[in-house]
Amino acid sequence: MVMNEKLDRLVDLAIKSKEMAYVPYSKFRVGAAVLSADGRIFGGCNIENASYGATNCAERTAVFKSVSEGARQIEAIAIASDHPTFAYPCGICRQVMAEFGQDIIIILVNKNREIIQTNIEDLLPHSFTKKDLPEENNEF
Repeated sequence: MVMNEKLDRLVDLAIKSKEMAYVPYSKFRVGAAVLSADGRIFGGCNIENASYGATNCAERTAVFKSVSEGARQIEAIAIASDHPTFAYPCGICRQVMAEFGQDIIIILVNKNREIIQTNIEDLLPHSFTKKDLPEENNEF
């Protein structure tokens, strides 16, 4: 469980990051904030592209920012949207998050700042991780 002060900071940055979203096509703003194991917090927003496949979700933006700054263990991620219920991360985002921790806490925030909490294992059971890769120089 994320402590209250950290939770508040994480949620605040996810909401603030949502304001930076570049969404000229869908108009669906999402912001995310990653809490690394060393206590740093990284924000990210969704960034759309006319070539839809080049679009990047807020969750991946925040994770990639954390990793690019050397924070490779993630404790929690908050995801905020303008949706009246909750915007869950897509499958690709779930897989990316699983790469950086099997115990990641996922905090979803709706437009009313209501919060629900889950974890990566519940959202992506039996995820494919480095443990599923063959050992170096070994065959299947």
